[in-house]
Amino acid sequence: MEYTKLGDLTVSRIGLGCMGMSHIYTGYKQEDELSIAVIHRALDLGVTFIDTAEIYGPEKNEVLVGKALAGRRDKVTLATKFGLRSNLGKAGVDSSPENIRVAVEGSLARLHTDYIDLYYQHRVDKTVPIEDVVGTLVELMDEGKIRHYGLSEAGQQTIRRAHAVHPVTALQSEYSLWTRDGDDGTIDTLRELGIGFVPYSPLGRGMLSGTITSRAQFDEDDWRLTNPRFVEEVFATNLARVQEIVAIANEVGATPSQVSLAWLLAKGNDWAPIPGTIRLNHLEENLGAVDVKLTAEQVVRLDDVTQPLGEHHGPAQMTMLER
Repeated sequence: MEYTKLGDLTVSRIGLGCMGMSHIYTGYKQEDELSIAVIHRALDLGVTFIDTAEIYGPEKNEVLVGKALAGRRDKVTLATKFGLRSNLGKAGVDSSPENIRVAVEGSLARLHTDYIDLYYQHRVDKTVPIEDVVGTLVELMDEGKIRHYGLSEAGQQTIRRAHAVHPVTALQSEYSLWTRDGDDGTIDTLRELGIGFVPYSPLGRGMLSGTITSRAQFDEDDWRLTNPRFVEEVFATNLARVQEIVAIANEVGATPSQVSLAWLLAKGNDWAPIPGTIRLNHLEENLGAVDVKLTAEQVVRLDDVTQPLGEHHGPAQMTMLER
């Protein structure tokens, strides 16, 4: 495994996103013991960056991660998130100082830890000035409950305002060969300010792995069946566009998943994608991306990969992404 820095926070070059172990994809069907085995294997292979959130499950994922890290907490950079739900009965997102304090205590208890290494605002709350949010997070840092903070799906102006109060360690947003929202200037802003980048869904919810060939592969309650990029009207077209990635994978003797991750690693030294998986073989495949070296010409060809039809979220979720 290779390692890098998000700000002054050292993490493995590839992390592990744990959402799918208890949220959305699996319909809560996988036994915790199997998911814990995946987390343990990741740690054994040098992964030190583990990502979860209070909303995943809800709460179940943090409990799962807490169990998996028992006795190994000091080996891990642990990230979780607040604000996508309210613990105070408010509808919608809630980044009020009162909710942040309730949220952090809940996460600490579920994770069985005294501190959180990287605490993200899960989505921007337009009803609470970002200065007030960061002010509360700085208080939590002073109290030793969190060590760094980050933002998720925040736009450039919010990032700048937050950074002016206290340096932002990382931005976590969806970014992949098929989702380039950050190219609107956001990534340039991160580079200017020295903020690390954590791409989530780096494999396009599995589509970029090259292993999805039919909608029939999904369970009937799989959320992807209603995702705009997986609906029947565009699925065949998007599936064909994966072949551009498969072609380069064949050239370098790697899998499409590995090429998709290697492209992200080639884009920035302070980028740490967090692919998620519930399977040991997929975990090992993903981590093998650190050994895949793309030529400059191949990176440019991947830069030009044809974009898929459909947004990467449904309409309601897209309105929560700040641009």
